[in-house]
Amino acid sequence: MTETLFQHDAYLRECEAEVLESSRDAIVLDRTVFYPLGGGQPGDHGRFSWDDDETAIADTRWRRDDGAVIHVPAAGAALPAVGTRLTARIDWSRRYRHMRMHTCLHLLGAVLPFPVTGGQIGADKSRLDFDMPEPPDKKAVDAELDALISADHPATSRWIDEADLDPALIRTMSVKPPSGVGRIRLLEIPGVDLQPCGGTHVRRTAEIGRAEVTRVEKKGRQNRRVHVALAAD
Repeated sequence: MTETLFQHDAYLRECEAEVLESSRDAIVLDRTVFYPLGGGQPGDHGRFSWDDDETAIADTRWRRDDGAVIHVPAAGAALPAVGTRLTARIDWSRRYRHMRMHTCLHLLGAVLPFPVTGGQIGADKSRLDFDMPEPPDKKAVDAELDALISADHPATSRWIDEADLDPALIRTMSVKPPSGVGRIRLLEIPGVDLQPCGGTHVRRTAEIGRAEVTRVEKKGRQNRRVHVALAAD
């Protein structure tokens, strides 16, 4: 129902769109640059503007039954009428930090090649949970992560038929790729990582900047939670 422009170019900051639905709970557009909550990555914030009016968007989510992207307006915000042509702009600073963080977590998963049992992405700090019996050496992981970032590997995405997906590429035990959709999007960092992922990412690993493994927690007999933070801009 919604053309998801962010899946083809994560660096788009705005787009022109038409309002298909408008209510206090949800604004649906025919196309959008706003990423909806999913895969551990938060939904985008931003603003819609039209004529002499505008509204703040406090959250973005999927509506799974028809593929619409739901833009949740801030409380008390003005609502555009159905059929309105408007400009949709994301909070780029917040989104870009999510992009850097998401790609960073893929590198962390490459350094620690264990099944992933959970994760969460934030603008400043994130985490991955691993099914691993012993805690990793924090300093060693930090050094390997820094080396992968500094190597400035390219990060690209491509689409494959769902039937062609190799189950061995699925690293995350808690989040599976959608089924029955026909196509699956893969993120590839050549020689480093290849797995299904619908999130937004930077084009090269050096864009991540300085990242640090801040702590490792034991969350179960074989569950280790690894926290990562981005250095201040």
